[in-house]
Amino acid sequence: MKATYHKYILNFKRPSGTSRGVMNDKETWFIVLEQDDKKGIGECGILRGLSIDDRPDYEEKLKWTCENIHLGKVKLWEALLEFPSIQFGVEMAFQSIESHHPFLLFPSEFTAGKKAMVINGLVWMGEEQFMKKQIEEKLADGFKCIKLKIGAIDFDAELQLLKFIRDHFSPEQIEIRVDANGAFAVENALDKLLQLHEFKIHSIEQPIQKNQIEKMAELCEKTPFPIALDEELIGVFLKEDKEQLLLQIKPQYIILKPSFIGGFKGTQEWIDLAEKHQIGWWITSALESNIGLNAIAQWTFEKNSAMPQGLGTGALYTNNFDCPLDVTNGHLWYKLTTDWDFDFSKLL
Repeated sequence: MKATYHKYILNFKRPSGTSRGVMNDKETWFIVLEQDDKKGIGECGILRGLSIDDRPDYEEKLKWTCENIHLGKVKLWEALLEFPSIQFGVEMAFQSIESHHPFLLFPSEFTAGKKAMVINGLVWMGEEQFMKKQIEEKLADGFKCIKLKIGAIDFDAELQLLKFIRDHFSPEQIEIRVDANGAFAVENALDKLLQLHEFKIHSIEQPIQKNQIEKMAELCEKTPFPIALDEELIGVFLKEDKEQLLLQIKPQYIILKPSFIGGFKGTQEWIDLAEKHQIGWWITSALESNIGLNAIAQWTFEKNSAMPQGLGTGALYTNNFDCPLDVTNGHLWYKLTTDWDFDFSKLL
């Protein structure tokens, strides 16, 4: 088996804002496997500035992975413990080359086009009018769950955006999730949660910065509505450490991004622990191309979760790959009428 790695830059249609700044493009890497007449592909979805494996030796580790592909999926996963995005790329690539079609990784009623998954509509940070326009578009597109990234503009302006939604839609009509990406200061985080509670929020992701375990535990105990851990999970590699974190903080939910937490195997470990301790969870993509998103969506469907998942279509980019994933009325479908627009030769 031959393995190669390839860098690819995804370009945003418009700059996308988070509490860490504005992104114009997104770097990703592909691992391509070749054996006889078969090819497989996996995406290593690193996010610079956030992924734990954003390290100077990242490309060197990709090179090592391809040179040692003979070790197989299991041994490589173990050897790549500190490189979760590469773990994910390796898992995906092996699943791809072992499948009948390189992009049909987990056949199901989803990939047969018979069932869909409920997803949240993501509203990016930006000027108030831009955010309001996105909200109106998501509501018009039939989403019943909207996720707003907050923490970049004036908090009072963000409260007004939430009021705008609640003036028109009840919690039964529209579920609102907010993601602070750690933007709140510890000293006023609870006060902000109390203000947000007025608008019947479903949950908030990562209200304060990670690695403040006692403060986060205190917030989870006192919060008027559920808190979901996100960045807090990044860099926790061992199963016993994962369980210890959940027992210390006792969050209401955890958010699972396979590219950040060790691919399918790492994600499943978190799911098993969450369910053991009665903690809710859902799965979210992390700005991968449609290749990574496709794998995450197919795997997520097999988990049989009724909660809205955080899976987009990759419509953010100008140079993504056309694929069967399609959003209709707030649901992610696999449309068999759409073919993949991907040519391995363009990478090799």
